[in-house]
Amino acid sequence: MTSKARLLRDIRKVSTRARATVSQRFFKTGPGEYGEGDRFLGTTVPDLRRLSVKYEAMPLRDLSSLLKSRWHEERLLALLILVRQYERGAPSTRNAIYRLYLGHTRYINNWDLVDTSADAIVGAHLYDGDRVLLRKLAQSRSVWERRIAILASFHFIKRGEYEDALTITELLLRDEHDLIHKAVGWMLREIGKRDQAVEERFLKTHAARMPRTMLRYAIERFPEPLRRRYLNARGGRLRGA
Repeated sequence: MTSKARLLRDIRKVSTRARATVSQRFFKTGPGEYGEGDRFLGTTVPDLRRLSVKYEAMPLRDLSSLLKSRWHEERLLALLILVRQYERGAPSTRNAIYRLYLGHTRYINNWDLVDTSADAIVGAHLYDGDRVLLRKLAQSRSVWERRIAILASFHFIKRGEYEDALTITELLLRDEHDLIHKAVGWMLREIGKRDQAVEERFLKTHAARMPRTMLRYAIERFPEPLRRRYLNARGGRLRGA
């Protein structure tokens, strides 16, 4: 039995139909919803993480195949393994994983898949390089590529570099998708956790025209009077700005 066949066997051993039903609802797989048509085996993330350790040496050709699976958890497991391999890999391995990732973004098609991998692969790979790709992804027609762009910037935020995240945020301010509003607000909040002055300078310019969900996520940690001030400023000018 090949390692891929063993992996497919093992993932089904820890899957349940009841959990799959819950996941179908949680990840909005109904007609017209963002995860329309996605299919679930019913596997927990902790179980998938354990399997990613067990199968972390799986060849890239098998991971590429797994990433195209119709089953959500198999795609997530492929990404978890790719993250582990990227973190431990030589430069040539990292280059190959980065290229594989960008060539398969149509399969990285739900928020958990993006959030598991964009920072650790795309953000990490571009940290010492040209980050113009993130601006291109931020203007993609694919909501998942746009989310990859902002989540990749988390790698920079955690290292005290905010310029790229703020540039991408500006590109996404008028985005119509709720999943982008949440992701952008989350990244702004992460900037504020490290340097609230940086976040507030940005908000004083842009808060009045932000989607409400984006703003609420961004100011979640602010004291209540300050939160009220920003929320009340939407659609107008923030007093004192």
